[in-house]
Formats: sequence, C-alpha cells, structure tokens
Amino acid sequence: MSTADRNLTGLHRRWGLSPSTLAPGCFASVMATGIVSIGAELKELHSLSVGLFWIAVALYVSFTVLTVVRILRYPEAVRADLHDPSRAFGFFTAVAGTNVLATGLVGFGLIPLALAFFALGGLLWLVLGYGIPFTAILGSSTRPVSAGVNGTWLVWAVAAQSVAVVAASLGIELPNTAYLEPCLVAFLALAAVVMWAVGLALYVVCVIAIGVRVLRHRFGPKDLDAPYWVTMGALAITIVAGSRILDLGDAPLLEATRVLVGASSALLWAIATWLVPALVAAGAWRHAVHRVPMTYSAGLWSMVFPVGMYTVASIYLGRSDHVPAIEWIGIHWYWIALTVWAIVFVTMVTSFVRTLRSR
Repeated sequence: MSTADRNLTGLHRRWGLSPSTLAPGCFASVMATGIVSIGAELKELHSLSVGLFWIAVALYVSFTVLTVVRILRYPEAVRADLHDPSRAFGFFTAVAGTNVLATGLVGFGLIPLALAFFALGGLLWLVLGYGIPFTAILGSSTRPVSAGVNGTWLVWAVAAQSVAVVAASLGIELPNTAYLEPCLVAFLALAAVVMWAVGLALYVVCVIAIGVRVLRHRFGPKDLDAPYWVTMGALAITIVAGSRILDLGDAPLLEATRVLVGASSALLWAIATWLVPALVAAGAWRHAVHRVPMTYSAGLWSMVFPVGMYTVASIYLGRSDHVPAIEWIGIHWYWIALTVWAIVFVTMVTSFVRTLRSR
C-alpha cells in the first residue's frame, strides 16, 4: 500500500468519510448542532439559531447519503455493527438526530415538514428500538455481552425521549395552526406520555448495564470516553420531554400523569445538575491524571449534545414549573454550550484540514 493509500485509509477511519468505515453514531454531530440551535432560539438569538440549524441539516444530509450507500454496498459491515454491543446502539443517533431537526422545525413554525420528520423519526424508532436489542444482545457473539456495554447504550433512551419531545411539541403547536385535528393532537399526547415512560425505563436499564460493566470488567481511563456524558444528556432530554408534556392541553391521560411527570422532571434536573461536576472530574482524571491525549474524535459530539441539552432542559423546566432560578441557569449555561460546540467544531475542521495536508 502506498503512502497516499495509507493516509486515505487513516482519513476514512478517523473521520468516517467512507461508507465502508462509517461509524454507527455518526449522527451525534447532528444532535449536538441541532440542540444548540434550539437553545439559541429559546434565547431569541434567531439568526444564530438558523445558522446552526442549517449546519445540522448539512451534516444530516451528508451522513444520510453515506449511510444509505453503506447499507447498499457494505451490508456485511452494517450487519457486523448491528451484532456488536459496543457499536450497535450508536445507530440510535439517527433517530435522535431526525427528531432534533423535527423539534427545530416546530420552533420555526414549519409544521408540515416537522410532521414529516416526526413520522420518519417514529418509523426509525420502531425499526431500531425493537431490532437493535435483539441483534446487539441476543444475536451477539460477544460473551459476556456486558463486556461491550459503553456510554452509547444511553442513546437508546435518548432516542425514545426524542420521539416524546417532538410529539409533545407538535401537540402544543398544532392547536395554534390551521393543521388542527383533534384526533391527531390526542394521538400526539398519548405518544408523548408513552415514549417519556419508555425512555425513562430504558435509562434505568442502561445505567444498570453500565454499572455491571464497570463492576465486572476492567474499566480504565481510556474506557471513560466522551459518550459517558450521555448519562447526563439522557436525563436532560427526559426533562425536556416532561416539561413539554406539562405544557400540553387538558386530556384525561395527561391529568392522570401530570403530577408524576412534573415531580420526576424536577428530581431528574437535580440529578443531572449533580452529574455535571462528576463528569468534569472524570474528564480531568482521564486526561490530566492519566495523560490520555485530548485529540479530536467523532465521539466528542456525544459530549456536546448533553451540554446543549442541559441548557434547553433548564429553560423549559424553569418556564413550565415557574422557577425563574432554573430558567436563569439554563439561559446563562447556553454560553458554555455554545463555547463547547464551537471548540469541538473548530477542532473538527482543523483536524480535518491537517489530515488532508498530511496525505
């Protein structure tokens, strides 16, 4: 193999720009950029929100094309990922990425397009939500399966909650548009509550699985990578879903669950807030104490998404529960989220340019 070929192979492996080596979690950048865009809209920074949204759309289109090509040209590689418990749950980033864009479209008032993305996100959830656990757990050759558990498993819960967020957001906005259909609004309310509950249950399952992995298998600083930030991000999106549900209109199902959802959201926000310093300390332990190099990898977007989602969760919860202090935290935390996004984005572009120059 020539030097140019080796460099190209390295570029593909590092960036996932080749369909043959595309990472299952490639849509994490869409999730991260989309949620920072939503946060900007909540802060009434409309121009910034639109700019970030279009970046998220560009990333989404690019990775969708690469994913389709990969499925058609490299089915064996896709099948191997589906049966690998350490990689398979990354496919749920496609669900969450689709629904983050749908939520952004709701915020911009593009309801028909948001409904289309919601339908696509729901379909992806039905296919992957039932398929991935069977292929990655029951169909895996890895034994024990717990050895392959990592932070990407939590995206399973994030994907479920992303469906709940879009359903609730559409249920809130439809009565204010010409697209009002009582049966559709009732369905959206039901879907939001059901998926909120499913997502919360999946979070508990994933945290238990990660606990087993940490206790039963070697877990060093190199294993504690960026996707473990989703332990906080999954809670944050659960809070957003709960806050959106609280803002839905009156319905028998909502009346029966409103107290539970409201109390759970406040409790989960407290836990998510407590996790932030712990995750920062874990990063310091990994990089400062054990000297694990801080270089760009696609997994860093799994850290950006939770940081951005914490902003959105705090703003929504503060407004729905009428707690100005929580909303204030979210509004000011946004600048941290935007800074982290910018650092990772610039690092990504810089690293990409350097990789091209080294070819």
